[in-house]
Amino acid sequence: MQIRKPPMTPPRSLIHRMLTATAALLTCAATQAEPRACLTDCIPRIGIVSAFGEEADILIAQTKAKRTYTVNGKRFTTGTLRGNRVVIVLSGVSMVNSTLATQMMIDHFKIQRLIMSGIAGGLNPANHVGDVTIPQRWAMPMEVYWNHDSSVPAACGTAGDVSCLGLRLASVGGKPVAPFTLPDGSGKAVPTGLFMRENFVMTTANAPKGEFKFDYEVDPAMFEVASRIQPVLARCGPKAVKSPGAEPDPKLCVATQPKIVLGGRGVSATVFLANPNYRAYLFEQLQAQTFEMETAALAHVAYANSIPYIAFRSLSDLAGAEEFNADVGALFASGLAETNEAAVTLAFLEAWAEHARQKPSKGKTAAGAKP
Repeated sequence: MQIRKPPMTPPRSLIHRMLTATAALLTCAATQAEPRACLTDCIPRIGIVSAFGEEADILIAQTKAKRTYTVNGKRFTTGTLRGNRVVIVLSGVSMVNSTLATQMMIDHFKIQRLIMSGIAGGLNPANHVGDVTIPQRWAMPMEVYWNHDSSVPAACGTAGDVSCLGLRLASVGGKPVAPFTLPDGSGKAVPTGLFMRENFVMTTANAPKGEFKFDYEVDPAMFEVASRIQPVLARCGPKAVKSPGAEPDPKLCVATQPKIVLGGRGVSATVFLANPNYRAYLFEQLQAQTFEMETAALAHVAYANSIPYIAFRSLSDLAGAEEFNADVGALFASGLAETNEAAVTLAFLEAWAEHARQKPSKGKTAAGAKP
């Protein structure tokens, strides 16, 4: 009688090694740079995040083939705007809302590029109400190490070293940024102990170590296209004209013809800046052009997701100015803020669509292509 031998069972140690190797391969595959999933709409698009409702309304009104998706209460409008497939969302004021809206947009839509648009306070006294700034980089100056005085923090034993806390102090041009001080009226500086920090950010490329960043550079290609646009900026908002054919109300016009301000640094924080001393400090230390509460947060999210971005900001006032400025009232009362901001955004989109037609992305469907 022939006796069948049972099939040999691999040793338990071999099974364990096989399972371990399989798990390692799955983990490795999961960490590779795969195409980003999209939860709602997977057509490649330019994402436009607006912090100012009226300006978002102008963009949405000109968007063709609109479709609205509501995600956790936020309304995302898709369609074609000046030859580009877009999705538009209103973030609401603040760094937290900007972060939330931007990451939600990236998760639910196939975002190839990001644009932030809205209004901001000016830091450079040479600029005027109604100007539209296009900075080359954005930073977060209120991410701080709050020391007891203006002595350089030495939490980890050496002046300037805070690495044992998982932090790093900010530097610009290889030099540490000086702490903020307040004048006491007699020429002496009162220390506040506020030292700027860099932000920790982790991406697919730098994980698991991550890196520290102070400046978030805008996309060079987008900035180059933006540097060539020449939209007509208004001095009087649409509400300045009371009836068709009538002359605009001079009280609803700004005194100086608005212009585009290219380059420099924009800064964002979780505060509404109404302090002239801090405004002067930011301009002196960072040569910052504009201050607001959303863009640097979007820039951080864009960098973490490896998505190119750019931002356009219309200046509403000189941040922290104590004197009355009639131009500020005219800007808001006449609708000039959103009109000029939208004009720049639309001009950029039109130029970008042309740029995309001339230089389509290899292996990808250009977001600038018409559906």
